Parts: sequence; C-alpha cells; structure tokens
Amino acid sequence: MTVELKPCSKQDIETLAAISQKTFQETFQEQNTPEDLDAYLRRAFSTEQLRRELETDGTSFYLLYENSAPAGYLKLNTGGAQSEPMGADALEVERIYVLQAFQGRGFGRLLLDEAFQKARDAGMKRIWLGVWEKNEHAIAFYERRGFVKTGSHSFFLGTDEQTDYLYAVDL
Repeated sequence: MTVELKPCSKQDIETLAAISQKTFQETFQEQNTPEDLDAYLRRAFSTEQLRRELETDGTSFYLLYENSAPAGYLKLNTGGAQSEPMGADALEVERIYVLQAFQGRGFGRLLLDEAFQKARDAGMKRIWLGVWEKNEHAIAFYERRGFVKTGSHSFFLGTDEQTDYLYAVDL
C-alpha cells in the first residue's frame, strides 16, 4: 500500500471537486434533505468555487491518495482566509474528509497530523475548527486529539441553519 499526501494545485481541481462532493454527501446525506444537500454541494464544491478558494492567500488544500486513488483531503486556512477571525497565530482546519471506503485506516489521523505539522512549522500557537453538533464521531475524534469546545457558530446547509461547535487546541 502506497499512501501519499500532496499539495493541491490548479491541475487537481476536478479531483478536488469530485472528492469534496462525494465525502460531504457520504458524511451528511442521512441527516439532511436532498434539496438542502444538493444546494450546498453545488454552491460549495463547484470547480469555480474551489478554484477561488485555492487561489486565496492563506488557504491550502492537500489531497490524500492510496495506491494512486483519491482517498481524502484537507483544507487549511491562516490569516484573513480563516472563516472566523482567530488571529494571525491560529490555523483553521476548515475541511478534513476521508471517503467511507478508506475510513478506519488511520487516514483522518494522518491528515490531522499534517495540520499539526503545518501549524508548528509556521509558528502557530493554536489550531481550531468547526464541527457539526450532530457529528458525534468527528467530535470524539477531535477530543481524543486534545481539542476542547470553545464556542459555536451558525452554518447554513442550503436553507437549513445548523450549529457548528468550535473546537481548538493550543500547541
């Protein structure tokens, strides 16, 4: 088994869009209406939207491959690219997803380890993220890694206003 984590470039945008849509749908389709899910997928994960995000100063994407097959991805934000103003010494893990077919192999941990390494390399003092209040599996995963709940904010999935808990860990 060969596992690779590669920085995402403009040439990878189609792969990024496909894996973004599929992982989000796999993760949240059971708890949301098809209409809200479809509206969100079209808005958040179009190639045009992802290209804009990839070109944003302070945003980086990483694609995870197993035996050359896309398995997951990671999106990190710093500075003004963060979805909430958390300061220049904070790194946001905005997205961390692994396809269901590749779950249970330690890939989520590998992606989060990459975020920790990038934060340390950049001299960051804190890593933070938002996680849906109903995503108990992800909440437990982050808490095992030392993240603590620091607040919450609203997140719109289509027309449905949902609550994301904010979690952070000091480095």
